[in-house]
Amino acid sequence: MSNPLAARIAEEHAGIERALPPQLAGAARRRAAIARLTAEGLPQGRDENWKYANLRPLERQRFAPAMLARPAAALPGAPGGLRAALPGFARYSFIDGLFAAELSDAPAATYARVAPLAAADGSDAARRPRAERGADQRFALLNEAFATDGAAISVPAGAESVRLELLFLASADAQAGASYPRVELRLEPGARMVLIERHLSVGGTASFVASAASVELGSGAVLEHYRVQELSPRTILFDTLDAALEQNASYRLRTIASGAQSARSTLRLELAGEGAELSLAAAAVGSRQQVQDTYAVVEHRAPHTRTEQTFRGISAGRARVAFNGKIVVAREAHGTDSRQSLRGLLAGGEAEIDVRPQLEIHTDEVRCSHGATAGKLDDNMLFYLLSRGLDRETAQRALKWAFLEDVISRIDVPALRREIEERLAGELHDGAALRELL
Repeated sequence: MSNPLAARIAEEHAGIERALPPQLAGAARRRAAIARLTAEGLPQGRDENWKYANLRPLERQRFAPAMLARPAAALPGAPGGLRAALPGFARYSFIDGLFAAELSDAPAATYARVAPLAAADGSDAARRPRAERGADQRFALLNEAFATDGAAISVPAGAESVRLELLFLASADAQAGASYPRVELRLEPGARMVLIERHLSVGGTASFVASAASVELGSGAVLEHYRVQELSPRTILFDTLDAALEQNASYRLRTIASGAQSARSTLRLELAGEGAELSLAAAAVGSRQQVQDTYAVVEHRAPHTRTEQTFRGISAGRARVAFNGKIVVAREAHGTDSRQSLRGLLAGGEAEIDVRPQLEIHTDEVRCSHGATAGKLDDNMLFYLLSRGLDRETAQRALKWAFLEDVISRIDVPALRREIEERLAGELHDGAALRELL
């Protein structure tokens, strides 16, 4: 963000470098990440793809991992009110980025190979190096430089019915340091998996979280990935997801964001193999003075790849909800089929919605379409419901819910869908009246 900030990050890293687990990235990779951050700095508000994000908290943030300032004996126990693991899913939990064995199932509970990154030997297939990160992925470099632990997951070729839940809990105050959740996932050819990735807070802690996830899908692999962000309303989150799909791989990604004071997600999704398919459905709800910002770039690098991208956002109070979706079709990616549908709903006089579809096409043999709308509730639909005897508040609630259902209906795990519906009903302040519609 600025040279003084980059210099301060480098100074903090130098002071704790020897205390960081060497298994995660290796000293050379950590130093390379810091070197690039020092040279380029973190993004700034004037950067085109960051103009909707809230970057001001970075100037006063302490970047050293919170876990280094607290002995293991001081780790919080299981937070009150934590939901039980979903039926049929093995759960693995992390507190402030550090593996919590007491809140996790045994590794033998799943066909996948699951290991805490801090205990891994570095040979796992899930940890193959990715291509150099782009300018919009610099917060992933921050994670690589400072992360203390994470999940290394590898699903063997042909494995089916692998169902995992990753729980990342933020408990430390930002003044004590940052939390760096990390996921490195590899599905070997033909493997199939359902992954639920949750980001939650312990109490109302004002945390700083910089998470990073790397996903690789081998030929014919199928991943159904749910990312649920329900952090406390005082938390700052910067999140990066980097995914690559090989030939005929299928990635169904569903993201639901309703928490945090300010949240920015950067998604880079590369369809590198012929016939690869991506279905991205995202929903974001903001109220009060929240910021929910997503930048998603999908790169079609091979022939006959397919993308479907859907976003639904609701902004109330003085919140800002933004989705910037970019589709890039390379010269060699003939036969690409790509569709975008981005819609935002204003539910407050001072709220802001920003939806921005982008297409960058380098070949003629494609079928690409996009659409984007932002506005208030449909007056005709509202009048119809009022004419059927509903009061104004109930009618508005029903229309908001129908708006989000374009995404929520695509959650194919019934128990998870029910939990998300209940959470969003509360976020929309619709309470029992809306729950009657669920």
